Amino acid sequence: MTDARYLKRTIVKDVIPSQNLPEGERNLRIYLPPGYNELLSYPVVYCQDGEQFFNFGRIATTANQLILDEGIEPFIIVGVEVDIAHRTAEYSPDGDRHHGYVAFFGDELVPYIESKYPARRDKSARILAGDSLGGTVSLHLALTYPDLFDQVISLSGAFYPASRAIAEQSADLSRLSLFMIVGLQETAFKSDRGTVYDFVAINREMKVILEGRGARINYSEHNGDHVWGFWQQHIPDALRAFLHEEA
Repeated sequence: MTDARYLKRTIVKDVIPSQNLPEGERNLRIYLPPGYNELLSYPVVYCQDGEQFFNFGRIATTANQLILDEGIEPFIIVGVEVDIAHRTAEYSPDGDRHHGYVAFFGDELVPYIESKYPARRDKSARILAGDSLGGTVSLHLALTYPDLFDQVISLSGAFYPASRAIAEQSADLSRLSLFMIVGLQETAFKSDRGTVYDFVAINREMKVILEGRGARINYSEHNGDHVWGFWQQHIPDALRAFLHEEA
């Protein structure tokens, strides 16, 4: 049975205006940790597919558990919601809304969060997280904004040819740290564009590309398919990889 303390979560719904997104705004879900105090400062985990990370990934419950039972330093989670109809266009580097979404994230979202919430303002305190194409856009955000992001959680990253080509153009990625997992049953995933991909193969390829340019990779393969039931199991380890125990 889940400890009742883990279910006492503070999640604030917010809306951020945007000049880079066609809709002019984006919905956010903000998790505030136990003992939240505006006089303190907190690391921030930025999640693509924000609604899914909270509802299916159970990331807020996991955060409470890590903070209350394992002594992990309290942190804020920002879940950025997405319209599924535009998800590929925003998350894929060859999508027609990708550049606008990336600009929204780096130029609008981060300053907004750091002006409204007591978020720590250094790269070591910002973590990007995403599943599938969410892992892809998280990597591309780190490549586009090297002064903002160095740390990426990729759960079964959809590293299609366009993404691998961009990574290959980078010379030195020694600043990057990635937590990457993939499921061994993800060998024939059909994308929404109709192409079938072997996710094990493409994640292995991206690992080689990134490591060849100096990135530090925490990589593992597990039994699992391209579903939240698999990713949810590995969110605790993903968070532990970048968040530390309180001093």
